[in-house]
Amino acid sequence: MLLRLAYFAVTNTFTLLGLLTRSERDKDIEILALRHQLLVLQRQVGKPVFTDTDRAVLAGLLHL
Repeated sequence: MLLRLAYFAVTNTFTLLGLLTRSERDKDIEILALRHQLLVLQRQVGKPVFTDTDRAVLAGLLHL
């Protein structure tokens, strides 16, 4: 468990350092690519169909 936490901390530190060295242009390009990915996935998946049971469970969760 402690080894996993240390690995997580080290990888996140390197990720943060990588983000700090990126230019604004690189970040904008990545955002555009991610938005495009979302649009493609939304077209493939479609809209979910909820049953009456699903609606009842969601309504119950919203009242909590």
